[in-house]
Amino acid sequence: MVATVCASLSLSGGASAGGTVKLCMEDRDIRPWITRDGGGLNVVLLDRVASALGLRFEYQRLPWKRCLDKLKANQVDGAFGASFKPERVAYGVYPGGVPPDAHKRLNVDRYVLVSRRASGVTWDGKTLGGLRGAVGTQLGYSVADDLRHLGIPVDEGAPGAAELMHKVVAEHVMAAAMLEGEVRNLLSETPRYARILQVLPVPLVEKPYYLLLSHAFTTVQAKRAEAIWNAIEKVRESKDYQTLEKLTIQQ
Repeated sequence: MVATVCASLSLSGGASAGGTVKLCMEDRDIRPWITRDGGGLNVVLLDRVASALGLRFEYQRLPWKRCLDKLKANQVDGAFGASFKPERVAYGVYPGGVPPDAHKRLNVDRYVLVSRRASGVTWDGKTLGGLRGAVGTQLGYSVADDLRHLGIPVDEGAPGAAELMHKVVAEHVMAAAMLEGEVRNLLSETPRYARILQVLPVPLVEKPYYLLLSHAFTTVQAKRAEAIWNAIEKVRESKDYQTLEKLTIQQ
């Protein structure tokens, strides 16, 4: 199936053969999409895209804010694992412009709220109840803006998911907005946390995540940029990749 997808993309004539495209990603686990060792489903998908188009993707693992800053400065060609924030259009270009074309996404993930058991914090999809103080988020993550739009105070001080979950355990914040996959893995790896914390049943928000390409890259290599985004959609929707994604998420 991968060979079939690759052949169809190569014949589409979008990107020219050869060439290195420099991409950055966050240097922390965002499982199953990105792993600390430089792997994850996003990397698998992009490697297949590169193979299909005769390109080579060169990956850099950086703190997320630095990754976006390098994108804005055109020091990398793209940054992946980016949800949509209007202010990020100053940093790079989303597939399809504004709003982005969700068909060209890398993946969909959702944020959930984590609190201590018996904390009294509730979320019904519209109203956050029982909260005293701010909701914790990771630095630079778009969910902070979602919370502010709901009138909810935010503590953006945590550099990573593990640090953020520890803040809830230590009662520095009553609740934290975290990506569902990260929560699942952290609770699995730290049974003590699983006994202390709860995940509220109603998700906070669901978001598509994209490969954001630099302004310079999309200006100078517009056809190649479109070919990459089109290939992401085709590979992501292939039966082979869909099976891999399902099995990986179930692990």
